Amino acid sequence: MHGEYKVPSGKLVVVDVDIDGEGDDAALNNVVVSGDFFLEPAEAILDIARALEGLPAATSVSALTAAIARAAGPDAVMVGFTAESVAIAVRRALGHATSWGDHTFDVIHDEPREPFLQMALDEVLSQAVAVGTRQPTLRIWEWERNAVVIGSFQSVRNEIDLDGAAKHDVTVVRRVSGGGAMFIQPGNTITYSISVPTSLVEGLTFEQSYAFLDDWVLGALREVGINATYVPLNDIASPAGKIAGAAQKRYAAGAVLHHVTMAYDIDADAMLEVLRIGREKMSDKGTKSANKRVDPLRSQTGMTREAIIDAFLAHFASRYATAGSAVTDAELAEAQKLAADKFSTPEWHGLVP
Repeated sequence: MHGEYKVPSGKLVVVDVDIDGEGDDAALNNVVVSGDFFLEPAEAILDIARALEGLPAATSVSALTAAIARAAGPDAVMVGFTAESVAIAVRRALGHATSWGDHTFDVIHDEPREPFLQMALDEVLSQAVAVGTRQPTLRIWEWERNAVVIGSFQSVRNEIDLDGAAKHDVTVVRRVSGGGAMFIQPGNTITYSISVPTSLVEGLTFEQSYAFLDDWVLGALREVGINATYVPLNDIASPAGKIAGAAQKRYAAGAVLHHVTMAYDIDADAMLEVLRIGREKMSDKGTKSANKRVDPLRSQTGMTREAIIDAFLAHFASRYATAGSAVTDAELAEAQKLAADKFSTPEWHGLVP
């Protein structure tokens, strides 16, 4: 059995392993750990492999990590990988976790849709991935109107100036994931969602899964000339400033929704009139500093929004197996019902007043 795990911003870890026995008696055997990482002392690689020999095949990532760390010893220096990354590669080899290469991704560059329907589509597509009626999916959104998307636990009255929202014709919607408010103007924003089975992030903490699921777009940004990095917990930034914010929802049915909103351009004055928290953050810096704190893709690349989206899609397809797709009639009908029954209701909108 063969498993691989590419550490975000790190190295590749590879594990080859056999299984002895069946059921509860199944155990690891003939373990080989390899990769392009660095390890001192070099002999520790053999100690790590020996520590894995004989462990139950059902051993969790945390227990595997502890065994690997003990075997390496306190003086071992791991560069480009960790004990946990070896454990994840073991789980992948055993089929408990999957890698990007195990999947073909449906890619949707969607038509403009109204905000409540966007929220519903994220949920519908993710649930379809969970039950296997849709392949893992990358969806590039197009916005039909201005919006503010607040996190599922944010207070409307604390986050939004309703007079400012009315002035700028902004629709306020609540998403299913946590995190902060995102100010949306259709021509100034690039938003995408990735819906994947939980097997792809098996063994990863929430923080690790953010870095893992954002890794491809960091590569895409570098290809268009932006030295982008992941900033824990959920931001993407360059030396010039913040580029994007991510949020995530894990569904018990077996899927992870990871969505990202990027600033292609920014109307800082409008944003600060609509978002109270934005106004508070900038209160000691002046309105103009919002343009420094969030540095748009337009100013960093000089590219059109459409060209950047095309570059993102091309980069994704260069890394992973993809297939062109679209929202189906059945998915759209389900999402329209969910938008009406949940996302546009006063109960959901006012979940946290």
